[in-house]
Amino acid sequence: MKPVEQKAQWKEFFLRVLMIALSSLIVAVNFKSFVSAGDLFPGGFTGITRLIQRCALEFGGVELPFAPVNLALNAVPAFISYKLVGRRFTLYSCLSIVLTSIFTDLVPAFDITEDTLLICIFGGIINGFAISLCLRVRVTSGGTDFIAIALSERKNVDAWSYIFCGNVILLLIAGYLFGWDHALYSMLFQYAHTQVVRALDPDGRRATLLVVTGRESAGGVCAQIQDTNHTATLIEGVGLYNGEPCVMIYSVVNDSEVRTLAQKIRRSDPKAFVNVLRTERVVGRFYRRPRD
Repeated sequence: MKPVEQKAQWKEFFLRVLMIALSSLIVAVNFKSFVSAGDLFPGGFTGITRLIQRCALEFGGVELPFAPVNLALNAVPAFISYKLVGRRFTLYSCLSIVLTSIFTDLVPAFDITEDTLLICIFGGIINGFAISLCLRVRVTSGGTDFIAIALSERKNVDAWSYIFCGNVILLLIAGYLFGWDHALYSMLFQYAHTQVVRALDPDGRRATLLVVTGRESAGGVCAQIQDTNHTATLIEGVGLYNGEPCVMIYSVVNDSEVRTLAQKIRRSDPKAFVNVLRTERVVGRFYRRPRD
């Protein structure tokens, strides 16, 4: 391996570990300062852990620590991720689970506000931001995220909405056992969390490119698009302004690639006209950069 490549790999490793540690710390502080303060039930396996803790305390008088329960619940999803997504991705994600579990038991609670509405909205936003830090370095915080990413990788399914529905079922159980007011507030928490994750997840957004260029420049523009491992469709046309022949190139790429790709296209053809459209959904073969 070349020294430059080795240096890049170490840089990526330290960046991932740093972002995982930062994300885990934010989740832990948010859990102790917002979730516990508002007696909320976050979704996913963290929410199940919280529900088990509350049931043990309410019905058995036993105060269970967060870490052992959370680690045990994440064992099966981690195994599924190991088989379907990849080894390195799963190990990094398990590091996130371990750090979050440890920090949650060690970090003290901070009293920020007693307003439950503010707690559930800002707690959800902060939690979603923390999760997006992991997703930005192509790692997950574990639990249902393992399942969502496996479905996304294998079936090209946007699973966040389905996970939100699953969390609603979890909160209905919590509401039945411990009161509907906290369950309803927890739904607001989950909604805020889900919307932030969907907005900030770099692999969850697509963009359609419509590039109008000259015939002689079309090859260079297509080469820039193909460098991203995406392909394109070329449509012959005529410009109505000057009546000259032109080409329109159609492609769908990841939203995170648009800015760099547009700059490369403009360098290839300074006169190119690039129209970027938001893409809600893609059905069919679409290249996804491996997470592992």
